[in-house]
Amino acid sequence: MTVEVLVPGTQTTVQDLPGRQGLWAVGVPPSGAWDDRSFTLANRAVGNPPGAAGLEAVLRGPVLRFTVPTTVCVTGAATSSTVDGTPLAPGVPRLIEPGQRLDVGPIKGPGLRAYVAVAGGIAVPPTLGSRSTFLLGGFGGFGGRPLRKGDVLPVGVPTGTPVDVSADLPDLAGDWTIRVIPGPHGAPDYLTDAGARALFETQWRLDHRSDRTGVRLVGPGPEFARGDGGDAGLHPSNIHDSAYPVGGIMVSGGTPVIVGPDGPSLGGFVVPAVVIRADRWKLAQCRPGDRIRLVPVTPEEADEANGTRPPTGTPRAARWARPDALLALPAEGERPALVARRAGDHHLLVEVGPAELDLAVRLQVHLLAQAVGTPDGVVESVEGVRSLLLAVDETRLPLPHLAKTVAQAWQGLPALSTVELPAREVALPIAFDDPAAHEAMTRYQNSVQRADVFDIVAAATYLVVGLGDVYLGAPVAVPLDPAHRLVTTKYDPPRTWTPANAVGIGGTYLCVYGMEGPGGYQLVGRTVPVWRLAADPPWLLRQFDLLRFHPVSPAELLDLRADLAAGRRDLATRPVTLTLADLLPPAGPDTARFLARRRAAFAEERERWALATGVPA
Repeated sequence: MTVEVLVPGTQTTVQDLPGRQGLWAVGVPPSGAWDDRSFTLANRAVGNPPGAAGLEAVLRGPVLRFTVPTTVCVTGAATSSTVDGTPLAPGVPRLIEPGQRLDVGPIKGPGLRAYVAVAGGIAVPPTLGSRSTFLLGGFGGFGGRPLRKGDVLPVGVPTGTPVDVSADLPDLAGDWTIRVIPGPHGAPDYLTDAGARALFETQWRLDHRSDRTGVRLVGPGPEFARGDGGDAGLHPSNIHDSAYPVGGIMVSGGTPVIVGPDGPSLGGFVVPAVVIRADRWKLAQCRPGDRIRLVPVTPEEADEANGTRPPTGTPRAARWARPDALLALPAEGERPALVARRAGDHHLLVEVGPAELDLAVRLQVHLLAQAVGTPDGVVESVEGVRSLLLAVDETRLPLPHLAKTVAQAWQGLPALSTVELPAREVALPIAFDDPAAHEAMTRYQNSVQRADVFDIVAAATYLVVGLGDVYLGAPVAVPLDPAHRLVTTKYDPPRTWTPANAVGIGGTYLCVYGMEGPGGYQLVGRTVPVWRLAADPPWLLRQFDLLRFHPVSPAELLDLRADLAAGRRDLATRPVTLTLADLLPPAGPDTARFLARRRAAFAEERERWALATGVPA
């Protein structure tokens, strides 16, 4: 049973639900059907399980021809669909005879995305546990790409009974009300009270540069409660890298961006609110220029909207302030303070210690993640620099119960002086004069990095403190020696293009980009792939690996990349054991003098940056 693609439409991809799970910690997004409500209804209409693979199209749907009698259904914004010229209503299943054509048609609006379900589901082989297409990564779905003319899609065996779901389809509009839970970041730590309220009082406009990675909102710049991000970066939106929930509204410089199903798992921007699960489908249907209002709701209201709590019928006053923390433990002995907050309706964000880089704290976060593990109901666990993001199936594990588990694990952690952590030292080549890195900087109209920066990168030993920063196993790393910790600002707005395997510096961190995509780090060179889909596992690096860079020419780097891809050569690695002493900065006058110079240089750069941007110092 097959379907032939006669006309591919615009970015038509194979998707399923819930997409990929369990890989957020290494930068693999879930992908999957963005408008999960319309997609689930289409599957129900043709008798499929809710998550069976189907098609998602943007602006213009595909034209398909079937080889055997097949039941189909279109939903979402597919309001112009026909079968051999006869109109096909959304939500109504239709038996298509061999040789007939389904034309999903143009998507005129309101709404932006159309969905097609086929009885039996699209039976492409799963990749990393899902049939969903991740376009930026180039895998999943049909060859990791949008459909093309002439593609032939396999179809599974139908198992269910068709049913008309047209009465259950959601209404589409050009003005959208999207419910959010305030926090985990917000007033008074990161935004002022007025800035937090403005987030919910503004009528935002959807930017044309929005896609499955993220939805950009156009409106007034946020009002921050601080002048800068410290050693996380010059802009006050910068924080030490922390994981994002899908639906999280990260503030990238002055631009709110709502993380989509193909978005990054780890990044260095504050998240002042998170879209609730029941309203995430609306983000898929917003068109450029549509107007959006973000409406704060309580966790109880979110549970009612999600169907995990019976509706009470009692109206609640809108609260722009974030809910109270689910867990707040004071500092005690060598353990710093710990706070756990809701990051939306099905994520818990645990933050440890003050908002500064401390590798002893990073070790404690790692130990906490290991101690909590993935109990029944936890579907993702992602370590940040000083944070841990836990995603749950809230029908099996309510967030308050998970917070109690975190408290027990925290109290049971071993003394840091007794910890020995097995790790590796990995030698990576770096081409400081790589043409692709220069092209990215030229596209952004930014100057080339100076030679003294190159010298520091080549001399430093970096500790991997996060994975998945800018996708697919991309490491975020920090020099062990404070004398090698450069502090720079990130691009604002971020670049729209960065070459795969580019090496960049942002704040005090270094990152290797796992694939092409946007990015905000200042580039210094390029190295070998840190993500190889054919390998097992595909990600090259692990938490707490040590990285050393050795300079090579661009030509040598190309040869190394070819040898690694062909299996003719492998990277030099050696096992090491890390203890707390390895993570503490060396004491002495040299370190103190360097840190004093760096603080003075940072203050000078902060003043220059304030003059250039208008953000008060």
